[in-house]
Amino acid sequence: MAGAESMAEAALSALAARGLRRTLEPLAGAQGAVVKVGEASLINLSSNDYLGLASSATSIGAAREGAREGAGAGSSRLVTGSLPVHAQLEAALAAFEGTEAALLFNSGYCANLGAVQSLVGPGDAVFSDALNHASLIDGARLSRAAVHVYPHLDADALDAHLAASRAARKLIVTDAVFSMDGDCAPLPAICALAERHGAMLLVDEAHATGVMGARGRGLCEHLGCEERVDVRIGTLSKAAGSFGAFAAAGRAVCELLVNRARAFVFTTALPPGVCAASLASLALMRDPARREALWRNIRRLSDGLRALGLPAEPRSPIFPVVLGTPARALAAAQGLRARGVLAKAIRPPTVPEHTSRLRLSVSAAHTPEQLDHVLTALREVLAQR
Repeated sequence: MAGAESMAEAALSALAARGLRRTLEPLAGAQGAVVKVGEASLINLSSNDYLGLASSATSIGAAREGAREGAGAGSSRLVTGSLPVHAQLEAALAAFEGTEAALLFNSGYCANLGAVQSLVGPGDAVFSDALNHASLIDGARLSRAAVHVYPHLDADALDAHLAASRAARKLIVTDAVFSMDGDCAPLPAICALAERHGAMLLVDEAHATGVMGARGRGLCEHLGCEERVDVRIGTLSKAAGSFGAFAAAGRAVCELLVNRARAFVFTTALPPGVCAASLASLALMRDPARREALWRNIRRLSDGLRALGLPAEPRSPIFPVVLGTPARALAAAQGLRARGVLAKAIRPPTVPEHTSRLRLSVSAAHTPEQLDHVLTALREVLAQR
């Protein structure tokens, strides 16, 4: 015990010296466009609650009603934890995504970990964008397949990696919308490469589900690539405002995940109340009005950031304001907080060295007045640099 404590203290001191130590900061209330931190009410630009559903009365009511079936599932799905609400939610997700089947996971991290590890193994190869989410990176590592990392969004480099590989099976993995930069994968080009080289393709739609596409299915729908992608991963914790994740794919692929995905097999199932909330949120996500409100806010924030001289294309709800060092990012975050805005500093290892930033993420629930206040506060903070 003493050895672990001394090691931890030394490691924490080293992180603090580099401006990289993190601490938990609980909200004093519900998630939303405005949140309370201690006694302060702050406009929230650090949430993934893109459609403002995390505090939806409909979803909260469904969670309460669902909890009557039990506070927890009590077991893994393959033992006694598979409840009717799980099957109901999976059927609704498959219908929403337009796929033969869908399989629930306990988080987006678990979904990517389990799916990648199930599809490839020793003797196979994974081809991964350099800025993919950590869950895709760790899933590739867990699979024990050879891992080839291609430069961010570089389809030509991916083509060269695929052509040089002699692996038995090949799997391309990419985020749809990249969580820290807000840019989008060139999916039509990647689909063409997968077809040319006989590779499988997994796309993580975490930050695009509910946000993009005529029906909210994500970037694959938006770019007309749904039928060309083998597995789409979506979360229920971002635009849906609930918790959990899913893989949407053909029936045989989902059945394989049931049998092989360690992150599915060896964990207790999602609680019934959470699944009931997700079902309610999924019904709300079908209404395009929330998506339209989100995109109005995306364009408003984009226009305002560009007026400040910042690169800010309206590609997604995510806008990085790259400041370089952890100290600069922390100082900017503190300056915004003093002006009533919560925008957390994002530092390595979440982002590469020398790219510490503010990650601004907009919601359908923000008002025009709130976004204008954010832009005014940001202008004042950046003028002090």
